[in-house]
Amino acid sequence: MISDAELDALRLSGEKVRVVRDEIQSNDVTGIVVAWDGEQVLIRRQNRRVVKLDRNYQYQLFSEPRKSPLEE
Repeated sequence: MISDAELDALRLSGEKVRVVRDEIQSNDVTGIVVAWDGEQVLIRRQNRRVVKLDRNYQYQLFSEPRKSPLEE
């Protein structure tokens, strides 16, 4: 699970993140971190829609190469 400190750093920097939900790359969600609570994170996508995602997913910087969830 991603920590509050990591989420806060991503929110303040405004960097685009990739949320890897499973092995299929087309199912990834990209956007910026807007807010979070104990169980969910709000991501604002490029089309300005907001998506609620579980904190247990893998959060990566969009500028870095995609890492598969099975590699860990």
